[in-house]
Amino acid sequence: MNRNSITFFISITFFIALLLVLLSFGILYKVSEQREEFSTQKRNMQAIRMFIREFKHRGITKELQEDLELLNYSVISPDIEQKILKNPNLQSQKSHKKHKNHMQIQELKLDGKHYIYIQSKRGDALLLNNNELQSYSHLIFALFIFVFFVFLFLYLTTLKKLKPLKSLKQKVENLGDEEFDISCASEKKDEISLLANEFDRSAKKLKKLRDSRNVFIRNIMHELKTPITKGKFLTELASTKENNLKMQKVFYRLESLINEFASIEELISTKKRVELREYHLEDIIDNATDLLMCDEKSVVREFENINIRVDFKLFSIAVKNLIDNAIKYSPDKEVVIKTDGIKIIFVNRGEALKYDLERYYEPFFSPDKREVDQGFGLGLYIVENIISANGYELAYKYRDGLNIFTLQEKN
Repeated sequence: MNRNSITFFISITFFIALLLVLLSFGILYKVSEQREEFSTQKRNMQAIRMFIREFKHRGITKELQEDLELLNYSVISPDIEQKILKNPNLQSQKSHKKHKNHMQIQELKLDGKHYIYIQSKRGDALLLNNNELQSYSHLIFALFIFVFFVFLFLYLTTLKKLKPLKSLKQKVENLGDEEFDISCASEKKDEISLLANEFDRSAKKLKKLRDSRNVFIRNIMHELKTPITKGKFLTELASTKENNLKMQKVFYRLESLINEFASIEELISTKKRVELREYHLEDIIDNATDLLMCDEKSVVREFENINIRVDFKLFSIAVKNLIDNAIKYSPDKEVVIKTDGIKIIFVNRGEALKYDLERYYEPFFSPDKREVDQGFGLGLYIVENIISANGYELAYKYRDGLNIFTLQEKN
């Protein structure tokens, strides 16, 4: 055991406390025995003085026996006296002489009973002490056993309370190795459990932060391919006013992508507050198609120009991703945007989703490699984070060969 550990310190503390308790009970037990012995000797002395005062003049009379009975002593008959005196288990507790009366007195004990054996020239006598003293020895011993088990229970309970610290230490080490998939949450209310809960929340935040970084990098790698490819193609063409204008659009697109990813990363990793204002849906669709740099013919507009209360910049990114996914996975490379009251609906032809919509919210999730390469593993993850921050949710259904995604306000 590590001598610097809390467990070692607590073990030593409990051990010392137990030794002190044991010492205290030992002293109490000894004092109790001495008290009983003193009380017995005091009564014996009273009986001896009374016996000597009467016996030396008149011997053992009826009056003497009656006086002794008042002190709860009785005179043992000669035949029983000899049996007791010859018993090998007889213990001598104290012996003293009365020189003035020429008597020898012994205090004896046999089978828990106390006797007084008096020897004199006038004769011998054996007195039985009938006083039943209240002994606390058994009570003290029972109390010690109880306290011992209470200490043992408290010690084991304390060690059990500290046990999560070892597990927490291992998880902290794993966290240093960027293993964020840990769980140490507890429903208990003690300090260690509260610490474990805070650590669990921190680990989940760090995991989300790492995932957002991965999304940021991976999405940049994918999205930058298109403008870079277009830019490379334009550099091989003749330098004309039209080609220069197209090149400017490529750089504008690159700048927009960088700003877009910065906003996404900040939203996902820090959950910043969004600025909600009312905008026309048509303005958001226009901005989304500009960000996507797609063919205007690919977006069929059948919506009413309703007002929606959203963060313009972020919501445009979410709409852009929905349009991008719809075009990308449609055989006719077309998406139809409709409205139903305040709901915004995106419709495209194609195969139905293979899994529940919630599965596609997971970063980098994709049913097959082809879709990951096309970027589908991130689109809905980004959409879900943005629309949730704007107070919207996404619903999906498949009907008559059509994928239907609906943006609607949360209930």
